[in-house]
Amino acid sequence: MRVLKAVIAEDEPVLRAELKDTLLRLWPELVVSGEAEDGFQALQALDKHAPDILFLDIQMPGLSGLEVARQAGRRCHVVFVTAYDKYAVAAFEEGAVDYVMKPFSPSRLAETVSRLKAKASTAPANLEALLESLVKNSAQREYLRWITASQGQELRLITVEEICYFQADNKYTLVITAHQESVIRRPIKELVQELDPAMFWQIHRGTVINVNAIAGVQRDMSGQLRIKLKERKETLPVSDPYVHLFKSM
Repeated sequence: MRVLKAVIAEDEPVLRAELKDTLLRLWPELVVSGEAEDGFQALQALDKHAPDILFLDIQMPGLSGLEVARQAGRRCHVVFVTAYDKYAVAAFEEGAVDYVMKPFSPSRLAETVSRLKAKASTAPANLEALLESLVKNSAQREYLRWITASQGQELRLITVEEICYFQADNKYTLVITAHQESVIRRPIKELVQELDPAMFWQIHRGTVINVNAIAGVQRDMSGQLRIKLKERKETLPVSDPYVHLFKSM
């Protein structure tokens, strides 16, 4: 029997490693011949390794997973990896090989492996109709519902409702909840594009706050507006370009 090759395209290193390890436990004969952390690397891996299967994150830096899928269609079987139910349901119902939801479930991955084994000898699906539908769905903005963050050596899944605010920290971003601080490897500028603007307001170049975490606003001795939080002691400064958000408070 021919050995099957796979490429995993997922921008979060911990999740990429978790997906790879779980896949290889469930399907030891599968060879993961390449990995990618952004859309451009995914295209390069597609050309270099000519995989039979591509595990493809829909939301990636550079080229999106949807753009990569256009190049992968009919070349290999595509399994979409996503945190967005809308995308996942559309992908599954319209004929993609399968989808995997984050956080990964071994039992759900086992189902995916079974489907892939059954379809491995068949021609990959034509994804054009699927991609058109996904582009329409993505235009109807689906915002982040949770994030994966590091706390020491531990990986945490944090729902957006738990987050008090995000704070830029060099190349990283701090995720502040009521009682803990975690780190993600994403810049504020990129992150703010994926947050619901009705729930998260940028109040400073390096600070994005959950409006539900706000207890009130006050001015300090210099006249600068500062935000008081419901569940934390620190106050957060509001820079001049964002003061207008609080005119009604």
